[in-house]
Amino acid sequence: MRTAFSVSQESVTSADGTVIGYRLLGDGPPILVLHGSMLAAQHMMRLAYALAGDFTVAVPDRRGRGSSGPHGSEYQLAREVEDVAALAEATGATRIFGLSSGGLIALYAARTLPQLDRVAAYEPPLSVGGSAPTAWLDRFDREIAAGKSGKALVTALKSMGVEPLFNRVPRPVLDLLMPLAVRLQRDVPAGDVSIEALTPTMHYDMALVREAADTAGLFAQLDARVLLLGGSRSPAYLGVALDALAAVIPGVSRRTMPGLGHSGPENDGRPEQVAEVLRDFFA
Repeated sequence: MRTAFSVSQESVTSADGTVIGYRLLGDGPPILVLHGSMLAAQHMMRLAYALAGDFTVAVPDRRGRGSSGPHGSEYQLAREVEDVAALAEATGATRIFGLSSGGLIALYAARTLPQLDRVAAYEPPLSVGGSAPTAWLDRFDREIAAGKSGKALVTALKSMGVEPLFNRVPRPVLDLLMPLAVRLQRDVPAGDVSIEALTPTMHYDMALVREAADTAGLFAQLDARVLLLGGSRSPAYLGVALDALAAVIPGVSRRTMPGLGHSGPENDGRPEQVAEVLRDFFA
């Protein structure tokens, strides 16, 4: 299926002058696909290919990654919304899908961008009364500052609980193995972003989680059609977020994907299964 669609590399300039690069493929009504934390456009391409037969799919490297410019000194949700606005204007997209922090951004963007009339979000990490774990960020930042990106990655993955394998393996074992794994994956295909380069971006995604904490009520006036997605194997705090959003968004639809975890839409998950649901919603 992948060979049927060519992928072009495009870019737009956001309101603050930051260049946002994106991959474009497919044919049909345009869709924006936003990745989550510790990811870049490359990690959403199986989903993009699965949708490309029915839609034109734009998959950006969110700012701070790959083909896009830096986070900037005034990074916050507003900057990400401005990036979405620039992408929507360039592509004509009225549909948007976001995974994790990308889902949070998609929902916030729909509040102020009326052209986004269909929004699908997979497990946006909206913290409700402290439900989303964030206390680990101080240790993570210290490890990044000390040049220990492998240990910082272990801290993040252990604390968020989104990867079952990391929950089962003792921390001392992971502290030995992860730095080696990070070094082995420094060489990536042209246009992709290494794990080592992605790890520090976790700080910025967690800043978004903290900024958005306890803001579910902001979406009570959302006019867009909204689909909330979650996996049956994901951590409970992500379900808490979906419950809070489903309680306030008018006319919202909700779907639990059996057998999927937080990485369901990614290349390493079951993106084709997610694409089936998105195809029906966006059609």
